[in-house]
This record gives sequence, structure tokens and C-alpha cells, in this order.
Amino acid sequence: MQTIAERLETAHAEIASATAKSHRPSNSVKLLAVSKTKPVSDIIAAYEAGQRLFGENYVQEGVDKVQELSHLSDIEWHMIGPIQSNKTKIVAEHFHWVQSVSREKIARRLNDQRPAHLPPLNVCIQLNIDDEQSKSGINKEEFGYLAQLIEGLPRLVLRGIMAIPKANPSTQEQQATLSALKEIFDQYHTSLSNFDTLSVGMSNDMQEAIYHGSTMVRIGTAIFGQRNDTTS
Repeated sequence: MQTIAERLETAHAEIASATAKSHRPSNSVKLLAVSKTKPVSDIIAAYEAGQRLFGENYVQEGVDKVQELSHLSDIEWHMIGPIQSNKTKIVAEHFHWVQSVSREKIARRLNDQRPAHLPPLNVCIQLNIDDEQSKSGINKEEFGYLAQLIEGLPRLVLRGIMAIPKANPSTQEQQATLSALKEIFDQYHTSLSNFDTLSVGMSNDMQEAIYHGSTMVRIGTAIFGQRNDTTS
């Protein structure tokens, strides 16, 4: 059985290969290790292997890990799951990034509750690019309004787009979805100074996502193994 360090090495090699094949700079794609449901010991193992970016889906679980590992001051914590209004305060207090902003109310609360002694909170707008009812995120038509709103909130920095494309699409569907994401990203990347992140691509679609401009891929199972069931 491979260790977490060995799996991380494999993941970085696959990212490097896909980046090179896409004729992009070698450092243009970041790896976000999705550590949801995994014990702190697994995060420490990944950290010791050089990983610094970690993504959590569940607010309380994520906050508990942030607090337990607060001595590792160079970890960058990303909230990538949905946030209820009553959880925005602890998210704003503990995370460096929130990739799952899709409502004006959540954006305003995160801004208002970001502590003054911390730098502004980095956020991505979650875009439901395939208009799936089962997924969170706004549709393409709403994106511009929410982007403009966040740009005006002083305690938030709009960094980009996060998306979870349709599972098991045809090749044609996959390429159409990723091309649409890239088009929207490029439009705002040229007009907003901090808009530099296209967070799309997981183990099953990472190579195509990188080819279509992803700057951050979210990898969980391929690093930590199968997830444990949780409702936290």
C-alpha cells in the first residue's frame, strides 16, 4: 500500500505532465489536498511530505482541524463545501479561502464577520456550470452581479471561480463545460486584478481541466484513500 507521501508525489507528477502537455508554465497549477473526513494524522503526513494547501467540506470538522493544527502556521485552509448562514462567523474567523460562495447573503456575512486583525478573506464564486439541480452554485447569468458585489466588499478578495462539472459526461459535454468555464474565467481575469484562480478538476477529470486552464485541482481520494462517511 502506498503512503500518503508517495500518493502526493504521483499526483504532482500527473499535474506536471498535464501542465507540460498543455504548454503551460510548470508552476501554473496548484494542488489542493481535500482532507474532508480524514484524521489530523493524515494531514500531518501530507504536510510532512510538503503539502500546504488543504480543503475541507464540512464547517465544524474543518474548524476543529484548523484549531488542532494551528501550530503549523503555513498551512492554507480552503473551505470548499456549502456554508449555512449560522456558520459564516467561524468560517470567516478560521479559513484563508472560501471557494463555495454562491449567495449574496453569505458573501456579506463573511465580509462583515472577517476579523479586522486578519487579512481579507480570499473567495471564489461557485458556478453551477451545468445547471444541475443537485449541486450548489449560481448560474452563468447571475455571475456578473455577484462578482461586482464581492468586489465592493472590503474584507473579501475575489480570486476566481470554483466549479464541479457534471459527473461522467461524454467527451463532447466535458469539453463544452470546461471551455465555457475558461471563457468566463478569461473574461474576468482580464478585468479584475486579483482574479487568478480557476478551481476545477479532480482525479477523474484533472488532465482535461488543466488543458482548459485550471489553476487549482482538488484531489482527495487519490492522496488520502477512500473517504469515511460523515454527516458532520
